[in-house]
Amino acid sequence: MAERQTEQSGRYLGLDTWSDERILDALVQGQERAIAAVRAAAPAISEAATILAHRLAAGGRLAYAGAGASIRVAVQDGSELPATFGMPEANILYLIAGGRAAMFDTLADAEDDEADGAAQAEVLTAADTLVTVAASGSTPFTIAAARRARERGAVVIAIVNNPESRLAAAADLEILLASGPEVIAGSTRLAAGTAQKVALNLLSTLTHIKLGAVHDGFMVNVETGNAKLRQRAAGIVAAVARVDEPRAQAALGEAGGQVKHAILLCAGAKDIAAAQRLLIAANGNLRLAMARLGDT
Repeated sequence: MAERQTEQSGRYLGLDTWSDERILDALVQGQERAIAAVRAAAPAISEAATILAHRLAAGGRLAYAGAGASIRVAVQDGSELPATFGMPEANILYLIAGGRAAMFDTLADAEDDEADGAAQAEVLTAADTLVTVAASGSTPFTIAAARRARERGAVVIAIVNNPESRLAAAADLEILLASGPEVIAGSTRLAAGTAQKVALNLLSTLTHIKLGAVHDGFMVNVETGNAKLRQRAAGIVAAVARVDEPRAQAALGEAGGQVKHAILLCAGAKDIAAAQRLLIAANGNLRLAMARLGDT
């Protein structure tokens, strides 16, 4: 394995003696390098999203695996997918070193537990996709989970911040985020963590765009579980279907809060059943469904 770039030191000698402005400028530059690293990884993110969208559409599940800060970032990404894109919570799995308690408590030695990583991956099947996240690319728990997942037939995507890592070697596809040395050597909650957060965000968002959860920049699979989300959904229906908000709200009520169905009702579908048929025929793609409105 190559030297861990995230743990190289010596570039910031005397950091603790610097002025606040100089320290903050160095930290911001680290964040800028993180964004540049994600931009450079765009082709790999695109490839991963294509694979993930295809496998989710075929009925597979999405799992995340990692330890420490990396899995906390991954859980943040996954936990937003149901409300934002309507992804069923049952289709999202988390393989967490140390279990859910490690999301709040520092269980540092859990990342060394290879047996637990392999054991947690036993829930995966050949239909599933595992996204593994480790800045170092050398976390024993995460590598063991990746290897066992592949043995079970799952596709494994590795998001790492160091080149030539063991985790990347254990995966089907690597997303390398070369964010470089941290301002505070080895503190991968900084630039590496930012790069992971952005890459995961782009991966899950592009995946769900491919799955038809976004139309003209609107979340057309948004869940309507509270007043704010119901208001947001009504605004989406009104904007896409080009109707006023009272009409949009009425259609949402008729559609049981389902935004796509409400849009189709406002756009000319004669009833919920017709809207449902259109969406099924279009594999959930609202644009295609709207184009076929005249066929109902």
